[in-house]
Amino acid sequence: MSRDTPIHSWPGSYYINSEKRWENGTLSITRTTVRFVSNQTKQSLVSFRLSRIVEIKMESSSFIYSTLTVLEEDHVKHWFGSLKPNRVVVFNVMEHFWRELLLQPSSGARGAEPQPSKGRELIGLVSGAQRRLEDTGRVLSHQGEQFDNMMQGLEKIDSDLGVADKLLLELESPPWWPFGKLPWKTQQEAKAEDAARAATSAAASASRESGRNKVISSIPAVVSKGGDSDLKPGCLLVLVSALEVRDTNCQLIHRFERNEVDEIRVTSPYEISVRQRFIGKPDICYRFLSAKMLEALSVLEIQYKKKIEFTSEFTAFQATPLSSPCGREGTSYSDGLLQMCQDTELPLEVPAGELSQLQVHVLRSSVSQAEAQELKQMLMQLKALALEAETELERQDEALDVLSSSTDRATMHIDKHTCRMKRLL
Repeated sequence: MSRDTPIHSWPGSYYINSEKRWENGTLSITRTTVRFVSNQTKQSLVSFRLSRIVEIKMESSSFIYSTLTVLEEDHVKHWFGSLKPNRVVVFNVMEHFWRELLLQPSSGARGAEPQPSKGRELIGLVSGAQRRLEDTGRVLSHQGEQFDNMMQGLEKIDSDLGVADKLLLELESPPWWPFGKLPWKTQQEAKAEDAARAATSAAASASRESGRNKVISSIPAVVSKGGDSDLKPGCLLVLVSALEVRDTNCQLIHRFERNEVDEIRVTSPYEISVRQRFIGKPDICYRFLSAKMLEALSVLEIQYKKKIEFTSEFTAFQATPLSSPCGREGTSYSDGLLQMCQDTELPLEVPAGELSQLQVHVLRSSVSQAEAQELKQMLMQLKALALEAETELERQDEALDVLSSSTDRATMHIDKHTCRMKRLL
């Protein structure tokens, strides 16, 4: 795939200023460019880079027709009209990718000769740490299962003790009482036990919720509930136990609990859809477009391994790396190198021995851009694994507290029942 594979396309029309007429076609946005292709000639009428855009506005043509205008650096203004589903959607998507491109760090040193050995060494270290953390997670999961089995055993013991208590009450009741047991004997004890259990349960629930709501990743996105007609700016939050959809004011729009997510479809490195299925009513589906979607995908692949699905359209984007040596403006490796040298204020040709140690360090990057991107994704995965391990440890700490209190309570009941049985004898 070339870098011209469109992220999104919309049917519409473009105003040809030289001919004073509108031409129907398709407006599309790629990783780096905006392009309009005519339906009649199948040729590109206009194509320009996102980095050359100065302003994107919604205006009116002849005071009647709603249009979208794009102003370039050389004061060239492009008019797009009759956009479907509507111009607001196109404006939200284009502005998002344009602003995220402007917020990217300067790529002046991207053309430098990489030294993959350092980068690969770091990747190897992070990969080893990730494997160790995955092994630790499996051990913690097995340990959690053992705690759950112990809890079930204690619940059975508690149930048996309850039956023994009822039998002892019947044996201790006087013969003149016709109903088998005195109701007022243990009411205060039962109320005290219920209050203690409720307090312990509330504290454990609050602690569990605080751990489950930790944010792993948060990315700006253009959000839509299902279709293409309501794409609006917002953000996607990946939590330890949920996915949250929020608007630009950080107000919660929808929350997907981890067990409620039935499907995550990955259409491209910039677009995903999250679906929750229902029987007898419509599914809940949200669609996300984001220039930083890869940051969330690295975490989602770990959390939702069995629910994530990569479409055939995604394979087209896999063939091309997400970064290039030329950066935003260069069209080749040499252009990127030229831009790098201009930014570092060094000539392309210098006599041997005249480079200082600092200049050599600037020209020779120890980690390439692709390796840095890979390291970033691996660190995001490490963060997700660490937060999940922390949540599991907190759950097991709570389980240990419950086991300790349940064991003490069972021991106390057994001692009490033993004394009552001795009195009966």
